[in-house]
Amino acid sequence: MLSIVIPIHNEEHSILPLYDRLTAVLDQLQRPYEILFVDDASTDRSFELLANLVETDGHLKVIRLRRNFGQTAALSAGFHEAKGDIVIAMDGDLQHAPEDIPALLHKIDEGYDIASGWRKNRVDNAIMRKIPSRIANWLMAKASGVDLRDFGTTFKAYRAEVLKDVNLYGELHRFIPALASFYGARVAEVPIRNTPRAAGDSHYGIGRTFRVLFDILTIKFLLKYFTRPMHFFGSIGLAGTAAGGGTLLYLAFEKVALGRDIVVEHGPLMIAGTLALLSGVMMFSTGLIGEMMMRTYFESQDRRIYAVREILTRKRGVVGGAR
Repeated sequence: MLSIVIPIHNEEHSILPLYDRLTAVLDQLQRPYEILFVDDASTDRSFELLANLVETDGHLKVIRLRRNFGQTAALSAGFHEAKGDIVIAMDGDLQHAPEDIPALLHKIDEGYDIASGWRKNRVDNAIMRKIPSRIANWLMAKASGVDLRDFGTTFKAYRAEVLKDVNLYGELHRFIPALASFYGARVAEVPIRNTPRAAGDSHYGIGRTFRVLFDILTIKFLLKYFTRPMHFFGSIGLAGTAAGGGTLLYLAFEKVALGRDIVVEHGPLMIAGTLALLSGVMMFSTGLIGEMMMRTYFESQDRRIYAVREILTRKRGVVGGAR
């Protein structure tokens, strides 16, 4: 079964054309499907149109959020309600062509866990979106180790079990392949069409590009140090403690052995050494707290730090009519 999750925010002019094209493609696939529209507190007629569509098509489900939580939250709500074995996420502004869905499904059928769309020929503004996006994608690929050229597009197909291992916060929906790679998900990239918006204004601006950089740092930490935070904070703490401790020992030697007035002669150095030592101790403390929180996270929810793809055992033969 397929579940199509589409976040909607003020897309009243795109909903009906998208629904017509989407149902035409899904009917041709001859697979059971459901379409989940997530209305992220639209202020236009989007919810009214969706409410009318639900009355005419049993494949539809409309989820209306209480306020505008953002695209990541809308997708998370759709993923939570989805019943399909394969979940496809796409935007509701017609910049994602429903006709590309079979290409994504083909990669899933080949055995991949995630089929990620790649806007090979983007139609966006070069300065405001293309160049910043290319830089962000390069940084994300280096930070995560997942070789994708387009992390930013929402248009992706997932095996449902992959999404169960990924919790979304902030604006991390674009980094689901990187987060899923922590559990060994296999990711393929599929070229998709990228068409201009049929109507309305884009909700994406240059400001979001800068926020992506902070998300990249978050992903880098989660992928490398999530289960061993002490390795990150401990390294910084060791450097700070060594530098601060060494500085203060040197100053103590000058004070005791040489009788110098270190406050007058080395006042700034003494302050720097003290700050470095205290910072090192704080980093060690942060690492220990992180280790305790990590254990609480996994053990309280009975989560595992690994994910099993399958288990094979030797089949037993039939002996005396009993297996």
